[in-house]
Amino acid sequence: MQSEIDAVSIVWFHDRQLRERDWPVMSHGAGASGASGVWEWIDDNHRYNGLLWHEEDRARRLDVPPAEIAAGKRLIDRYNQKRNDAVESIDEALLADLRHVVCEPGARLSSETAGAMIDRLSILALKIHHMRAQAQRADADEAHVRTCTGKLERLLTQRQDLVSCLDLLLTEARAGRAYFKLYRQFKMYNDPALNPYLNGQATPNGRATP
Repeated sequence: MQSEIDAVSIVWFHDRQLRERDWPVMSHGAGASGASGVWEWIDDNHRYNGLLWHEEDRARRLDVPPAEIAAGKRLIDRYNQKRNDAVESIDEALLADLRHVVCEPGARLSSETAGAMIDRLSILALKIHHMRAQAQRADADEAHVRTCTGKLERLLTQRQDLVSCLDLLLTEARAGRAYFKLYRQFKMYNDPALNPYLNGQATPNGRATP
């Protein structure tokens, strides 16, 4: 059953990917190994979060022409769309396996989906990985190491809290005591039909004409 996942396995998977030298450019995850269903989309989501991380860093450079930064911005938009698509696919896969569960009267609706929580775990894994690297820098002064070590401890606590919340939602959803819905992101700025600057609807003040 594809939905029989747990947060600890997801955290382990996220951290394992980050230890791969050529990740996220090359994927060694669930999709690359032939896995399908929810793990394939967990892999995709994490990979695009990794690509976003690197591109967001590159976009802050001051030593390159504006055209290169603009090209990076377009990559960020594309990666972010792929990341959000993967979140929706995670939820689709999980909800497909929960379709036979009958909710109890009074079952709680979770405003945050399991896919969104997995996305947050992916981002936390990236933050933890890079903050740990900063805390272990041999060339940094003591104040930098101490500050980054404190931030790392807080990030680890935040991740453990989210692990508990995700496992609770999955357990309750499988038992019919809670449920979540598939929410579409509808990123309007990526859609030429909806972005007023791409379809000629923008007015001088930046608003779309009615």
